[in-house]
Amino acid sequence: MKMILTPFLLIDGDAAEAIAFYERVLGAKVLFKQTFGEMPNPPAELLSGPDRERIAHSVLKIGDSQLFVADIASDESLQPGNQVTVCITVAEAEEAEELFELLQEGGRVREPLQATYFSPAYGSVTDKFGVTFLVFTGRSKE
Repeated sequence: MKMILTPFLLIDGDAAEAIAFYERVLGAKVLFKQTFGEMPNPPAELLSGPDRERIAHSVLKIGDSQLFVADIASDESLQPGNQVTVCITVAEAEEAEELFELLQEGGRVREPLQATYFSPAYGSVTDKFGVTFLVFTGRSKE
């Protein structure tokens, strides 16, 4: 099974500033950036509230690596263990299902594994050691 692990940094409202900082300091190149307000079919509270301009997701290229950076929603809070998560990218939904099942043993599901507008199988789980993983299936390029 081919697997890519990418660190994912969650910021409390300053992700745009963090991205600019990483561009300057680390030579990061922004490959993708989307605010909550730019998401397809965002919940109404994200369109009218302070979250509209927060970064929902970004992908930075730094050297040969990638880094994901996003803001948390304003009704969430950063807790020990959730500021840095690991995104596991696999090619097939079946691989994602297998990993997701194994990672949740003794842990807890944060977001059930399901199809989304950006992935055929995506979910979030915190393992029994308190480490949060985002399990992501890439779309096929057929």
